[in-house]
Amino acid sequence: MKIKCIIIDDEPLAITVIESHLKNFDHIEIVETFNNPLKAYRVLEQQKIDVIFLDINMPQMTGFSFIDNLSSKPLIVITTAYREYAIKSFELNILDYLVKPIPFNRFLKTVNKIYQQVYVNNMAIDASLQQEPHIFLKVNKKLLKINLNDILYIESLKDYIKVITKLGDYVVHKSLSAITEELPHSNFMRIHRSYTVSINKISALEGNTIEISNRKIPIGRNYIKQAKERIFNINDDKEN
Repeated sequence: MKIKCIIIDDEPLAITVIESHLKNFDHIEIVETFNNPLKAYRVLEQQKIDVIFLDINMPQMTGFSFIDNLSSKPLIVITTAYREYAIKSFELNILDYLVKPIPFNRFLKTVNKIYQQVYVNNMAIDASLQQEPHIFLKVNKKLLKINLNDILYIESLKDYIKVITKLGDYVVHKSLSAITEELPHSNFMRIHRSYTVSINKISALEGNTIEISNRKIPIGRNYIKQAKERIFNINDDKEN
């Protein structure tokens, strides 16, 4: 099942940019685009929409007024030229806030958030996709689909990260903090300023070191208490 979205913006160029970005993702379908937000309510009443890409300043109605009048709220991604509405937007529990012009690398982060909400957090109902939640990473100018279950751990390399998986290692221009934020908290945790690991891939714990696939990874002093609590809680759950 594809993720269905609509785009609402009174600027044709802004719609074109989002459409161009979304063409890179096969699992997202643009149902319709609107330059008048009032006309979008019809589609929302007739079919299930998963995501709305929504401008704020529009002549017919502001994006905030549009949200207030929704009977059921899909995931909302704000797309605007103004930074000052960010706090108000997040108070409305939006998924993300994109400032125009929207670079593709920033848009990719939003798409990964959408995938996490729809597939990992069980908001969609396509069972085959739920079995293989994934994330897209830009590797050597190519968008690579990485199944979350294949990730063993991630290592920081200053401005880059190395994603170690069952199938191979991938170097990505992204920070460890950014990738950790995009991954589901239930499955991944940061254990060191240089490492984030897949919790269920941990095979052993010895002192301040964990073992994943015969590789020893240190646990940072500031992370040790929380890391051990999460590891032991998960092991207890499995035993029960």
